[in-house]
Amino acid sequence: MPNRYSGVNAVGQQAQTFYDRTLLERLLPTLVFLKHGQKKTIPKREGATGNWRRFTSLDAATTPLVEGVTPSGSRPVVEAVTATVQGYGDYVYLTDLLDMAGIDDVATEMYEVLGEQAGETLDTIVRDVVAAGTNVYRVNARAARGDVEAGDIMDGVTMRRARRIMARNNVKPVQGAGAYVGFVHPDVAYDITGDAAWVNANQYAGSEKIFDGEIGKMHGIRYIETTLAPIWEDGGVGNTDVYGTIIVGKGAYGIPDIAGSSKPQTITKSLGSAGSADPLEQRSSTGWKAYLAAVRLNELCILRVESAVTA
Repeated sequence: MPNRYSGVNAVGQQAQTFYDRTLLERLLPTLVFLKHGQKKTIPKREGATGNWRRFTSLDAATTPLVEGVTPSGSRPVVEAVTATVQGYGDYVYLTDLLDMAGIDDVATEMYEVLGEQAGETLDTIVRDVVAAGTNVYRVNARAARGDVEAGDIMDGVTMRRARRIMARNNVKPVQGAGAYVGFVHPDVAYDITGDAAWVNANQYAGSEKIFDGEIGKMHGIRYIETTLAPIWEDGGVGNTDVYGTIIVGKGAYGIPDIAGSSKPQTITKSLGSAGSADPLEQRSSTGWKAYLAAVRLNELCILRVESAVTA
């Protein structure tokens, strides 16, 4: 394992702000699943576990009241869902020779690369939780992922079925969206955007707020395109790749962090900061770290639609 620096960061505040901005510019376009979770910030020194509490719905009160008689009433049930924050991060070493002889601004480029890595890391962590549920529909009602065939392509009929499943489960639209939100891979988007019911985002951009990565809507679902949508390679019949389109409603999943620590912190250790661990001042390092978790808050509010795609 390489030596880890413990010296004080010697980079000036102006430079640090620049590096923060550079990392975030490469980070933000990748964050799709992370952006749409229900955030819960845990104050510092109050533990690392986020706790969501919700009351289950009460049955309809269809029995008429009897004059002068107090009904027995209902007993509300509280459900608790928890998730414990964990840390993630990475770094790279830079040498003094590279800094002196390199043609490009190496530090800036490294923060761009690290920003991209941070975005993909954090969104993958959230995606893996969101995509792991049991509420699933497969094109042509295949019983298992291994039964998905090459011809099981996503289309408008499947999307209507997906919306019906969500509506039957009384799932509310995503707050501020007026619809359910679907995370779709570009390969699946290729199939559904050709449907006659498809509406491109630029056709309604003037009347609604468009999410980052949103490509359009159909049958009450607004679609956000991301290459991080899950793929199970060779998961279907005859080594067919199976794609997962994730559709969510209001309150589907949560993302706890501690005092905003899900936003990656950029860390620079300058030449000379390592003391005797680097006696000739030959190495510096740049890196990032973040703390977060993801948790499914309501199983019925997350639907995974599995399909093949057009070759």
